[in-house]
Amino acid sequence: MNENTQTGTPSTAVTGMVDHVLALAATWTRWDGEPAHVDGRIYTPHKAIRRVADHLVDHLAEMEARLVGEEPQPDHWHASLITTGADLAPFTPQDLDEARSRLTRLARVWANRLDTLTDEQLDDSPGEGWSFRELARHLTESVYYADAVGDLS
Repeated sequence: MNENTQTGTPSTAVTGMVDHVLALAATWTRWDGEPAHVDGRIYTPHKAIRRVADHLVDHLAEMEARLVGEEPQPDHWHASLITTGADLAPFTPQDLDEARSRLTRLARVWANRLDTLTDEQLDDSPGEGWSFRELARHLTESVYYADAVGDLS
């Protein structure tokens, strides 16, 4: 990940993470079908995209609930614990186009929301859990899934 992602605004942290993931994903149409085994789990291109999108959706739902004074709904994702049949499918140029659209739009939603919050709201966020600034930084850890698959150039 680039230095700006670590030191920039919360919105650039999220958009930079997605840029990093999509840069790796651009090489995944060359995937040979052999899953990567990392930290006792299996990773594939589809699984990496699914996990990044799930992470963005999960924490976006948390932030939006907290902003309106609701208790966030617990997630019921199986996370990276499971590998689905769909995760094992070839990663085609069409899949890459879909991933670009999905993740870019999710990153934009995050950036738009984060950019509307004041520094006070980012640092003294309502409800239980990380501040929204910390939540944005936490999302940068989603690169783990893409890095597990790696650059397949």
